[in-house]
Amino acid sequence: MIKEITSILVSIGGSLSYLSLPVVGKAIRSCRDKIYSGYLRRRFATIGDSYFLWHVHTLIGTEYISIGNHCTFESGLQLSAWKVDEQQPKIVIGNHCLIRYNAHITATNSITIGDNLLTGTNVFITDNSHGNTDKTILGIPPTERPLCSKGSVSIGSNVWLGNNVCVLPGVKIGDNSIIGANSVVTKNIPANAVAAGIPAKVIRLIDNNHETLSL
Repeated sequence: MIKEITSILVSIGGSLSYLSLPVVGKAIRSCRDKIYSGYLRRRFATIGDSYFLWHVHTLIGTEYISIGNHCTFESGLQLSAWKVDEQQPKIVIGNHCLIRYNAHITATNSITIGDNLLTGTNVFITDNSHGNTDKTILGIPPTERPLCSKGSVSIGSNVWLGNNVCVLPGVKIGDNSIIGANSVVTKNIPANAVAAGIPAKVIRLIDNNHETLSL
């Protein structure tokens, strides 16, 4: 039996030898990712025709997470919705979003993301933190501090977040905006804006005629 299985596997390998290694590798990874996505999808509150690349780092509270159609989540994803006391968390991600490698999205309150979000790598989006900054809490080890939210996060449609962007609690980013790499968003960013820096500030606004507005 083992010899027969070995013979079949060798024959398959021989057939694949007529194809280039990059093509074979891409086909195998594509099949693997689709199987993996099918394995994960039943965990979510709702999920459309979207898929995950091998492998997701962390999935927590998926029953509070809704994902639209044609989204792609690359490997290293941390996606978590934490129920704190009676607060029911919510993460809603729209359609046609591409979340690149090592993204971390975490909610205890609410994070909503519109359609067509594009992120760079290592993006962090959170509506919560480990405790507040009063003296009593600061005396507790960070891992033991209660999670608390300073407000929900809303990211509009057609938004592009560059590499290493951090979006912090209580922030709204308007449609069609771009956040430059390594920025930390601590305040609202209007629609049709380019923002960058720590903290992120609007450096350019575009009107409906695609003209730059002076700031």
